[in-house]
Amino acid sequence: MSILVTGAAGFIGYHVSRTLIARGETVIGIDNFNGYYDPLLKQERVAALPISNKDFVCFPVDFADGATLFQTLADRSIDRIIHLGAQPGVRYGAENPAAYISSNLVGHANILEFARSRAVEHMVYASSSSVYGESADLPFKVEARVDHPISLYAATKKADELLSESYAHLYGIPMTGLRFFTVYGPWGRPDMAVWKFTEAVLSGQPIKLYNHGQMRRDFTFIDDIVSGVIAALDRPPADDKATKPGGSIAPHAIYNLGNNRAEALSDLVAAIEAACGRKAETKLCPLPLGDVTATFADITDAARDLGFRPITPISVGVPAFVHWYRDYASRLDAS
Repeated sequence: MSILVTGAAGFIGYHVSRTLIARGETVIGIDNFNGYYDPLLKQERVAALPISNKDFVCFPVDFADGATLFQTLADRSIDRIIHLGAQPGVRYGAENPAAYISSNLVGHANILEFARSRAVEHMVYASSSSVYGESADLPFKVEARVDHPISLYAATKKADELLSESYAHLYGIPMTGLRFFTVYGPWGRPDMAVWKFTEAVLSGQPIKLYNHGQMRRDFTFIDDIVSGVIAALDRPPADDKATKPGGSIAPHAIYNLGNNRAEALSDLVAAIEAACGRKAETKLCPLPLGDVTATFADITDAARDLGFRPITPISVGVPAFVHWYRDYASRLDAS
């Protein structure tokens, strides 16, 4: 099977590509290698993939540029799509809203149009737990109303779900949206809490605890997320007019992929301290604009339909990340 993976040099895209290659799939990746964080990390992820020339190719393409997207992939056979590329980050949206409009709205629409033009068998795409906003109904259920996003990022992800619903309804393209919950692990993103806290502890710098430390997150280890993505890829929703998770009667399903537990920020800090062998210096800060105080995934639908069962608590996942981070930082220092 030939699979297009967008954001293939990103955190989740790298791990998904690695798993697909390992099971013998042909992976065609695209990534724009932008400067949201150091592009060197993306380049090193791609270089770390265990590939031969026939297994994987990654084109430096911005999928917000529809003409270049179609031209680059014109002679490539593609059966299914895993659309993970996006402008990430809740707080960055207040600084650079145009990046979100370009990548998450125009870019998503371009990928949908590409899927339609190629009559792909199934398109799996990344949504986000941020669509739930400040809902007080925990754990978050996919059937909940998500009409009040508190960040631009969340608004674009909700819009992506609606655009995907329209393509599934109009053209019968099987679509699966995955609402990810705070993904972390080796090769992660430098703007995420686990990376930032680990970096601060090891360098003796203070950790900023937003909302004065009163936050809870459903931290989900990357291996568990990848298992959910691959399970979703292998199970396209049927065009049978039956109601799918998320409420669609088109071939479009939406699932939460989370660890199914809301961890206190203090527990994350304690796990990082234990893995680093150092105490953290902390600084209490107010809640940033667009951030939420708690996330917690109800994974009932994903467990039933996809067999999704996360198995990695932060007591296991955090040491795995810290081990990787120390090795990565030492290699950077040596170069």
